[in-house]
Amino acid sequence: MPDPSLLILIPAYNEEARIEPMLRSYADFFGRNYSGKFQLVVVLNGCRDNTLGVVQRVAKDFPSIGWLDFPAAIGKGGALIEGLKLAGNADLIGYVDADGATEPKAFLDLVKKIGAADCVIGSRWLPGAVIHQAQAGNRRFASRVFHSIVQGMFWMNIRDTQCGAKVMKREVVEKIHPTLRIADMAFDINLLFSIRRAGYKILEVPTEWTDKAGSKVALGRSSLTMFLSTVRIRLIYSPFYKLLKPLRPLETWAYRKLRAPLPLASTESEKRE
Repeated sequence: MPDPSLLILIPAYNEEARIEPMLRSYADFFGRNYSGKFQLVVVLNGCRDNTLGVVQRVAKDFPSIGWLDFPAAIGKGGALIEGLKLAGNADLIGYVDADGATEPKAFLDLVKKIGAADCVIGSRWLPGAVIHQAQAGNRRFASRVFHSIVQGMFWMNIRDTQCGAKVMKREVVEKIHPTLRIADMAFDINLLFSIRRAGYKILEVPTEWTDKAGSKVALGRSSLTMFLSTVRIRLIYSPFYKLLKPLRPLETWAYRKLRAPLPLASTESEKRE
């Protein structure tokens, strides 16, 4: 019996220098080691370089590679929200960073564990994780501070919400997709909290990971944006959310000042929470 069909989303912002080896390694590895249908879809988020040209060139060698191109910057979270609309095309849907920090074998290990949960996520902070190249000290410190904030607000008991390697069952994505509002890098918090609230099981497992040079994350600005979005997620599910509507222009000003993608507009179901 073949493996479940698999869709892997790859959000990309100006990744022409890093994405080709990642795409080739994933397409080749899964072509040789995965018996089910699989597809790699790059979601280009306002790229101003030749990322699209690189993806198209590699796709000529690997028919399993496709892409969605959004000329305007919509953020990593925005790119994944758009990509997850393709969930109906596969039994399992996952995503991974474009820099190749997670090797294809490590991602396949997550896929193999999906029978034990509805969503499986890689963790760099659990015992057993293999880190070939660690993040710089300031990034590790920021990561742990952010983890403490998230834990204090949501009590999800997840050690590494931000690891860019996650896989979910199709029914999970279809259920929680309307609640995904965060377009920046705090998207993972929105995703995981929505999955938990919907009653699905999340399994966090140690992964193999390598920090890659060339990150485009501006640590200070990104940290402030993620903090703002994390507070927003918490408030959405509070009884005071409707009362904060007059502050929406201030929120919009803050996101624009931080040059961050604005959260998506609330849905009717969210307003009834």
